[in-house]
Amino acid sequence: MLRRELKGEVMGTTKILIVEDEPNMVAGLRDNFEYEGFQVITALDGVEGLDRALKDSPDLIVLDVMMPRMSGLDVCKQLKAKRPSIPIIMLTARGQEVDKVVGLELGADDYVTKPFSIRELLARVKAVLRRAKTLPKEQDSYTFGDVDVNLRSYQVLRGGKPVEFSSKEFELLKHFLCHSGETMSRDRLLDEVWGYENFPTTRTVDAHIVRIRQKLEPVPEQPRFFLTVHGVGYKFVG
Repeated sequence: MLRRELKGEVMGTTKILIVEDEPNMVAGLRDNFEYEGFQVITALDGVEGLDRALKDSPDLIVLDVMMPRMSGLDVCKQLKAKRPSIPIIMLTARGQEVDKVVGLELGADDYVTKPFSIRELLARVKAVLRRAKTLPKEQDSYTFGDVDVNLRSYQVLRGGKPVEFSSKEFELLKHFLCHSGETMSRDRLLDEVWGYENFPTTRTVDAHIVRIRQKLEPVPEQPRFFLTVHGVGYKFVG
């Protein structure tokens, strides 16, 4: 039974979309989020959730994995392809590691396993919203070498030709562009890009860097732009 807890700062006009097919869970989450000062909208299946996310432009989505008509993983994949900047926290009752990995790879910002404490979920929601609001001011577009990146249209061109990027690859690229010249550790990248401090391994960062280099570096084995800072992490030099 979810209870009202943790009355904290007023969130004003911050809008939360809850996509969950269990009516009791929806009612409990709505009650707690509204008590915290959030505006709340809801959807009872994946198709409705995707539609409301695109039409109502929420500030954050709480998205269940197992739902009728369209799974939360499919909703996350389609939504991140169209609106990569919308933060998503996924819920699951299964607790399987593969679900966590797949969800985060698709672009989810955090992951909570049922049953959960409403205090924990509220803390995670507020943390994800803080990260979203404190991102460095970004330009609409960036150019380095023969690469053009448009953050508004989520398009990457190399030599004038489109380059396909996954949602998480694009978010990592965007993070590097917004922090040009700054050395960032793998743990920091996991926290600020994946938004999940207990992600299974920092090798995930390395794998994404390898793919970005293969797509954008003139010679991937001898990178000019996405540099390794040995013993520390990575740095983008444009």
